[in-house]
Amino acid sequence: MTNDTVSTGYIVKDKVLDTKVMGHRGAALLAPENTLASIRAAAEVGATWVEIDVYLIAEGGLVIFHDDTLDRCTNGSGLTREARPVDVANLDAGAWFSDKFAGEKVPTLLDALECIQSLNLGLNLEIKHDGSDVENIVPAVMAMLRDHWQDNDKLMISSFNLAALELCYEIDAQRHLAPLYENIPEDWLEQLKAIKAYSLNCDYSRLTEAQARAVKAAGYKLLCYTANDPKKVEQHWEWGMDAVITDDPTKFAFLLA
Repeated sequence: MTNDTVSTGYIVKDKVLDTKVMGHRGAALLAPENTLASIRAAAEVGATWVEIDVYLIAEGGLVIFHDDTLDRCTNGSGLTREARPVDVANLDAGAWFSDKFAGEKVPTLLDALECIQSLNLGLNLEIKHDGSDVENIVPAVMAMLRDHWQDNDKLMISSFNLAALELCYEIDAQRHLAPLYENIPEDWLEQLKAIKAYSLNCDYSRLTEAQARAVKAAGYKLLCYTANDPKKVEQHWEWGMDAVITDDPTKFAFLLA
């Protein structure tokens, strides 16, 4: 098997993942995470791909947000899934980070898609879930991507929830899917084959050399999160890591040229 062909039979085009550095939640150390300011900050320092989180809230709203509660990253409180779009739209998602970003809003998924495409960035969209809402969030996200994302070669969909990715695959088998793992399970290969995955995305600090080499030998891309010190992933490049997900792309500026 060559490096260009995955075990599923799909051709892995280099242009799908044409970077070694991906901004985490935009650029979470440079601007308030999962905001348009954070996405722009990543682009400004040379990142060509960003990872962001999509969350389903009340009334079917889709927003870019990570936490199950609003408290940490906004001036609101309570469960994220219970927040109404009209209320989320009025939250301040920037002041907690610094006064410079006071007034920054929680973006809708559509806001983010439009911003990212205007900057000509690639997108790794992580589907967040609360266990019971997979059948609601996935069709809504996939419909939004169908209608508002133009270039499939600049899109990756990831999740810690395999059921979410299985449903993504049922809806559109051409999307580039990436299971997320803190600890890679023994049956990872079966899981990736089941959804014709493009990539395996995992915690760099728990990845072993044997696991990394097995993933690459099987023909998949390998992305590692969330590394902010290049020295800590030096060996991972030797193992075959394709890209690093980082809160601060400037730490990996030598790979952005």
